[in-house]
Amino acid sequence: MRIRVVSTKSEIERLNRDEMFVHLAFRASNADIFRLLQRCPQLKAIQVPASYYRTLSQAGKMFLQIHGVTLIEGDVWGHRKDLSEYLIIEEQDLRRISELLSSGMSPEDIAESLCDDMKVSPGLVRFIGETRRS
Repeated sequence: MRIRVVSTKSEIERLNRDEMFVHLAFRASNADIFRLLQRCPQLKAIQVPASYYRTLSQAGKMFLQIHGVTLIEGDVWGHRKDLSEYLIIEEQDLRRISELLSSGMSPEDIAESLCDDMKVSPGLVRFIGETRRS
């Protein structure tokens, strides 16, 4: 699973149209969210840092919800954008989440136990778990 890390507003125009998961590392306005959805019509989820999540407008959150895009609160740890524009969730981690789900563990418990190992936010692990459970 690839998550495109977007550091500036100007990067939105350069995104691939087929991006499905994006981490916004800047404080996005409603206009930025609108442009992002126009640019990436297949978008499934947007992750934003906690401080930015709290300042997103209700209108922006509702707009995402209407378009079926999940908003995830969280950070990416240890990602070096100068090395790669993408944060990669390894297939083995995705399988591990699926196995834990199959064993009856809840997405919340999985997130609590794996987020440090995977170096991603609990919200992202929960999102992966919920999509894998469906």
